Amino acid sequence: MDREVVEQKLESLRCCLQRIETKCPAEVDALLTDYDLQDIVSLNLSRAVQLCVDIGAHLISDMDVPPPDTMDQTFDRLEQAGLLTTTLTLNLKKAVGFRNIAVHNYDDINWHIVHSIVKNHLAEFSAFAKVVALKLDE
Repeated sequence: MDREVVEQKLESLRCCLQRIETKCPAEVDALLTDYDLQDIVSLNLSRAVQLCVDIGAHLISDMDVPPPDTMDQTFDRLEQAGLLTTTLTLNLKKAVGFRNIAVHNYDDINWHIVHSIVKNHLAEFSAFAKVVALKLDE
């Protein structure tokens, strides 16, 4: 595992989360009608998910677990290694599902769900980053 690469990715994740927090409106109605905000929020959420997957892959490369076949399996492998809780794993896997819709079927995004993710689940990305930071300190 390249510690410097992981640290850079953690910083990128922090920037994405900050961008989401500062740009996502308090009320979902504003998000429904502002295409620029939709782009900012969905792009940064997609990036945050991708960064978590990339960071997870770096961690797994130094572990005695099979490599993941899919993006969401990355979090299963980290749970198997004892780094993630079941709840955090499930929520990060759901985030991969969002990322796949955002990347492949942008027209199908439900902005009510996106708003809910931002308002209720961004902390899970931060929790993942804390786990990674602790692992780096070992």
